[in-house]
Amino acid sequence: MSAPTIPTVDLEDLRSGDPTRVAAACAAIREAFGTYGLAYVKNHGVDPAAVERTYDGFRRLTEKPLAEKESLARRDDWFQRGWTPPNTEIAVGAGGQPDFKECYFAAPYERDAELSAQYPELYPANVWPDDGDAWAKEYVAMGRALHEAGIELLRGAALALDLPAASFTDVIEGGAHVTRVLHYLALAAEQTNKGIVWGEEHTDFNMLTLLPGGRFVNPEGKPSPKPDDKSGLFLRTRGTPSNPGGVQVRGRPPEGCIVAQIGQELEILTGGRFVATPHVITAPGVPNWTRDSSAHFVHANPNRILYPLPQFLDANARKAYGPPVLAGTYSIKTLVDIGLAPKTAIDKLGYRHYDRLETQRRA
Repeated sequence: MSAPTIPTVDLEDLRSGDPTRVAAACAAIREAFGTYGLAYVKNHGVDPAAVERTYDGFRRLTEKPLAEKESLARRDDWFQRGWTPPNTEIAVGAGGQPDFKECYFAAPYERDAELSAQYPELYPANVWPDDGDAWAKEYVAMGRALHEAGIELLRGAALALDLPAASFTDVIEGGAHVTRVLHYLALAAEQTNKGIVWGEEHTDFNMLTLLPGGRFVNPEGKPSPKPDDKSGLFLRTRGTPSNPGGVQVRGRPPEGCIVAQIGQELEILTGGRFVATPHVITAPGVPNWTRDSSAHFVHANPNRILYPLPQFLDANARKAYGPPVLAGTYSIKTLVDIGLAPKTAIDKLGYRHYDRLETQRRA
């Protein structure tokens, strides 16, 4: 049996205004996001040379002394800005194995002052290395290009579900959007072929994730084709009655395309019509190779309610996605689950003044 084919969405079709071309793009979106939770996207406006330069800048940062990198780590901001050390983030389904990666987070747009006051850990200020002005400019430009492609795709996703075009873009207005650059670590010879993966299987918790493509780097430090067929991005399709576990498919976009993945927030809003993509980053079966990649995360505004839209609200959707929850609450809970926020962050949710009466009594 031939491998499943993930559809490609042409953003030029969505921009064209031609009903036939728009309908073709919407059909591709329905199939891509409904079955795979993932689409390949062409005519996206992301400059691949700029992506490479952003990777080069982060690789130089990863080679700096640990003390210098630690000065860029923002634990009090739940690692939502700056450097994230290796062995920090743990996928919810990882069984305790941290991801073999170090990362950098930055927001490509200015913060909303009121939302920053309400959710300080979701909207902290960017932090950059002292010698990082040129890198910061490249980084922000890449993040903005990915975000703009995401906005176009979300408009198309709404049309594909017979919703007004702004149904999802209104939800993300003011969201805590963030761009991450990742460096997957080299495995030693004794670690290879032992079931260790670079990034455990998980689903993203945001609305939409845009991936401009990664690169493998050989033991000599040079970007190279992947060393074997074991390594890279794999995703799991939606389960069916005949195959409840779904099918694992390699994510291999056509030349010039980026990848767009559905996150849990958008799955909830669509009542499961679109499915969040379970995906895993596997490591090669040969030692001393690394990988550079990046992802832009498009988030719902933290004060929007996550619950299936009325068009998708039936008994199954209520059971699967209820009760309603604020997107900000959902984000805080998830950041605790994956090990970036401390467990005490849960104390921020709900009424926190139960000890006030006891204080009054003692007074």
